[in-house]
Amino acid sequence: MRAIVTVIGKDRVGIIASVTNLLSQHGVNVLDISQTVLQEYFTMIMLVDASQCAVPFAQLATLLKDAGEEMGMQIRAQREDVFNAMHRI
Repeated sequence: MRAIVTVIGKDRVGIIASVTNLLSQHGVNVLDISQTVLQEYFTMIMLVDASQCAVPFAQLATLLKDAGEEMGMQIRAQREDVFNAMHRI
């Protein structure tokens, strides 16, 4: 199962490392990643493969959200099919 992970917040050192480390700890593979800094704001979107995830997807989404709050950022994880349905014109 593929999912979309988005990260938004003030830029600082180690954001990508923190998020990808958490994903790897739970068996999630990053398939594609795009990130940029807009003025002082960091934005990132990742396509991930969560088919081998060691925890249920809802738990992974909560872990990412909680990690984001600790970092002062917003991190969301959505199943790819839900993301696509929400962004269809």
